[in-house]
Amino acid sequence: MAEAVKALPQEIQDLIEAHIWNVKTREGIERKAELKAKVIPSIALNGELVYESAIPPREDLIAAILKRISS
Repeated sequence: MAEAVKALPQEIQDLIEAHIWNVKTREGIERKAELKAKVIPSIALNGELVYESAIPPREDLIAAILKRISS
């Protein structure tokens, strides 16, 4: 999932602030619990769990980001 975010067009990356947590660390475990993520990898947007396990198609991820920016 991190690679999917890193591969987004630069104009989309400029609009977001990405954080990557390692679930082998205390911080990562806590963040996973906060988001109520059952599986990894996962993507949350604005604190809302949007994708779990399956890497979304690039267009779907961009649309989800833009939807939350415009809301």
